[in-house]
Amino acid sequence: MFAQSTLQMLDLVARHGSFSAAATQLHKVPSAVSYAVRQVEEQLGATLFERQHRKVVLTPAGEHFLVQVRQWLRETEQVRLQTQRVANGWQRSLRVALDNVVKADRITALVRDFYAAFDDAELILSIEVFNGVWDALAEGRAEIGIGATTAIPVGGDFGYRDMGILDWALVMTPDHPAAAMAELTPESVRQFPLICLEDTSRTLPKRTTWLQDNQRRIMVPDWPNAVACVQAGLGLNYMPRHLARPLLAGGTLVERHMAGGQRPSACCLAWRKESDSALMRWLLDYLGDEQQLHREWLA
Repeated sequence: MFAQSTLQMLDLVARHGSFSAAATQLHKVPSAVSYAVRQVEEQLGATLFERQHRKVVLTPAGEHFLVQVRQWLRETEQVRLQTQRVANGWQRSLRVALDNVVKADRITALVRDFYAAFDDAELILSIEVFNGVWDALAEGRAEIGIGATTAIPVGGDFGYRDMGILDWALVMTPDHPAAAMAELTPESVRQFPLICLEDTSRTLPKRTTWLQDNQRRIMVPDWPNAVACVQAGLGLNYMPRHLARPLLAGGTLVERHMAGGQRPSACCLAWRKESDSALMRWLLDYLGDEQQLHREWLA
């Protein structure tokens, strides 16, 4: 119904909130962009943008339309890339979701070894937090997930392999007020902010680490940022022990124990069984058994 270039223009207008800004990026005059948007609105029989003094804002109808447009543009781009891969004789790509708890240096080794084994395939990695791994598997954005914690029911036929137990350490700076407390209780630490990672799940319920009622959160996107905030003395954090260990050994952080705190988490490797391929079989063999998975990715 609409040309791809027209839909891309609408997306730009919505993102910039301005006909002028979109026109600049498209190397057009603002009146041409405004006219094109008006034509789309007339064809749809709906107003997509509310024109304000210096900006434009999506109407409810416009928000609905842009959600569909962006999905279509993403799917179109994937079709284009997949067609190019077929033309070049490539195998399909393998999409892997990794929980943010896994060791970063092991990711680099995986990329190196995958591309050494295959010269006609792509490995596409995404970093997820908490239920984001399960969400990626359930929604088909990933075919295999490494380091998934707290298994929850999701639709589909999945294979599983244990990765062992992920232990957590309650950490803070040595000069943080909580470090000097004789006894830590949920009530006593409630006064301090808890540094939390934002769950990346899009459709499944989001999850946070241990949090008391009415405790203020400091939300960060990943563990490097969480570490930086803890080291800056901004709050407390339950950190995977393998990430906390060198910081505790170096004295930049200290650990304190509290009854009823964060429990150890069962960790696993999970994959979509219907995604069976040579790439998947290679990766499952490469990752090894529970002991190897725990040693290389979590220990």
